[in-house]
Amino acid sequence: MNNKKLKVAIVGASGAVGQEFLRVLDEQDFPISELLLFGSSRSAGTSYTFRGKEIVVKELCHNDDFKDVDIAFTSAGAGTSREFAETITKHGAIMIDNSSAFRMDEDVPLVVPEVNGDDAFDTPRNIIANPNCTTIQMVVALKPLNDISPIKRVHVATYQAASGAGAAAMAELVEQYAQLGRGEEPTIEKFAYQLAYNVIPQVDVFTENGYTKEEMKMYNETKKIMHAPKLDVSATCVRVPVMRAHSEAIWLETEEPISLDTARKALENAEGVVVFDDPAAKKYPMPLDIANENPVYVGRLRKDITSPNGLSFWVVGDQIKKGAALNAVQIAQYMLAHGKQFGKNGN
Repeated sequence: MNNKKLKVAIVGASGAVGQEFLRVLDEQDFPISELLLFGSSRSAGTSYTFRGKEIVVKELCHNDDFKDVDIAFTSAGAGTSREFAETITKHGAIMIDNSSAFRMDEDVPLVVPEVNGDDAFDTPRNIIANPNCTTIQMVVALKPLNDISPIKRVHVATYQAASGAGAAAMAELVEQYAQLGRGEEPTIEKFAYQLAYNVIPQVDVFTENGYTKEEMKMYNETKKIMHAPKLDVSATCVRVPVMRAHSEAIWLETEEPISLDTARKALENAEGVVVFDDPAAKKYPMPLDIANENPVYVGRLRKDITSPNGLSFWVVGDQIKKGAALNAVQIAQYMLAHGKQFGKNGN
C-alpha cells in the first residue's frame, strides 16, 4: 500500500455523516498528515477533536482552501456539491461525494469497492460518487451471486432507519416517543407523518411513474455499479422507526439456478459480507444489533419458491457507516492499496 500521509478535507463536518467520517477515518487508521473541516456559516467556528487535536470548522467558500488537499470527503447535500465541485477539485483534489449530485453522470464513477473498485481510477472530473445507502448494502450482497450467474431481476423492499434523513430526524424520532409517553402531540417536521409507532411507505418524493426518487436511485445506480444495463430492479422503500441501520428484503432471479449451498458459500467468502443465518436458533440480522458495524449482514437465505432460478434473503447494514462514510473512506483506501499516487501533499 502507498504509505504516504494525505491532506484530507471533510465538507459538511457537523452533519451526521460528517461526524461519522471523523470516527471512521480514525478507526480505519487512515493516513492523514492534516485534516481540514468545512461547513456552512452556521457551523463555522465549531471545533471537533480528531486524534487529540482540536480542529475548527471553516466556512466553505469559493477560494483556494483546497489547494493542497489530496482527498475531500463531501456530505453537505447535492446543491452544495454542485456549487462547490469546481472549487474543491480545481487544484487536483479528488472529491468523494456522498450526495446524489453526480451519481448518474457518465464521466463520474459510482463506486462500491467490493463491487467495482477499479472504476474509481477513471475520474476525468476528479469526482467519485458515493452511491445511495440502500444501493450500497444491496450490491455488496448481490455481487458474489452475480459472479456465479448473472442476475436478471431484483425485487427489494427496504426498511429504512431515521438516520437516512439526518441527525435531526433521529432526534425527532426520540422526541416523538418521549412526547407520546407524556401524552403530548408529537413534533412532525422531518417526515411527512409521525414515525414513532408507525411505518411510512415513502422515502423521498414521488416521480411520474409512481416510484419515489429513492426507489429510482436503486434502479439506476445498481445498473451502473454492476455494469448491468439489462438488470431489472423494482424497489419499495419504507421508513421505519429504527435509529440507524437499514434493512432490506431481497428477491432475485439469476440466468441459471444457484443452489442454496453454493449461494451460502459465495456470500460467506465475499468481501464485506457476514452471513448470520440460523433460523432454527432464531439467528438473523436485526438493525438494533448491526448499528455501528462495518460489514453488510445477510440472513434468511432461501430458495424463492415462486422461481426455479430465484433466491430470497434479508440484508442489514449501518446506513451512516457502510451506507455513507465508511464506503467513501474504503474508496480512498482501495485507490491507495492499488497504487493511486495522490498529489505532492503526501509525505
